[in-house]
Parts: sequence; structure tokens; C-alpha cells
Amino acid sequence: MLKIIAIVAGILLAALLILAASKPDTFRVERSISIKAPPEKIFALINDFHQWEAWSPWEKMDLSMKKTHSGSASFGKGAIYEWEGNNKVGQGRMEIVESSPSARVLIKLDFLQPMEAHNTAEFTLQPQGDSTKVTWAMYGPAPFISKLMQVFASMDSLVGKDFERGLTNIKTIV
Repeated sequence: MLKIIAIVAGILLAALLILAASKPDTFRVERSISIKAPPEKIFALINDFHQWEAWSPWEKMDLSMKKTHSGSASFGKGAIYEWEGNNKVGQGRMEIVESSPSARVLIKLDFLQPMEAHNTAEFTLQPQGDSTKVTWAMYGPAPFISKLMQVFASMDSLVGKDFERGLTNIKTIV
């Protein structure tokens, strides 16, 4: 009987590993919202890490999170934001690597804990009459451990709701 259980467990483990290996090598999570405001007003909230406290969904998950701002500028290209918090927010670093006024902010996003990951966050702003379509995306490589986790929960299901909450917070502020 023990031999049969071991064989079944081995087959299930092999199936799990094969399923994980079949997942894509990259991921992308994206959400958009239309905000009745000019792009420059929205851009100011995204392009300055000091402003994130007002709208980022992760800022509310750990009110005692340690935050550090540094870099070549207080906002825009070269601005750096580092954080260390509880198990919900972990530890990491963001750096604005591209900033196109009122159009796009590209961020190098490094998670250090609870699990190391190196991704890109991108905000794009597209004027649409008297409104602006704001898109928040995160993308990057999916190493095997990430693929294994995606067997049980997709990246989209893990952070998509947070993106929606953050975009809604921006809309409320603006």
C-alpha cells in the first residue's frame, strides 16, 4: 500500500512540475481607468514617489513601513524609493528609469522580500477628450518558482485588484 501511495504522489508531483514548466516565461498584469482630468495633473501623482503615499494600495497595508527617498532627483528620472515593511508589503526598491512628461513613467521594480523578483512597472497616460486613460502595467520574467506558484494563482489574480484600487485612488484624488 505504501508503494502505491508513493507512486501516486510521484505521478502527481511530476504532473505539477510539468504543468508549471508549461507556463509562459514572462508575465504581464495590466489595468486601466478613465479619469476626467488632464494628463499633467495625474502625471504629477505618479512621477513623484513622495505622492504615492496618497494613492498606492500598498501604503495602507503597513502604516509603520520604513520608506526612503533618494536618487538624482526628488521626482522623475533617477528618483528612488525603497521600502521595508510587514509580510504584506515586504521589502524592495523602485527607480524611475524613464519619465516622459504627462505621457509615461517607467519604473525598475526590485522586490527583495518575501521573494526576490525583478520587474518593470509602467504607467501610460493617453488623453481622450476631457479625460485621460491611465494604464498601470507590471511585467517581467517568470522564473520556475513563479511558474509553480501560477499553477495555483495567476499574477493577475495576485496584484490585479491592487492595481484597480490604486487607479481608483488616483481618480478619487484628482
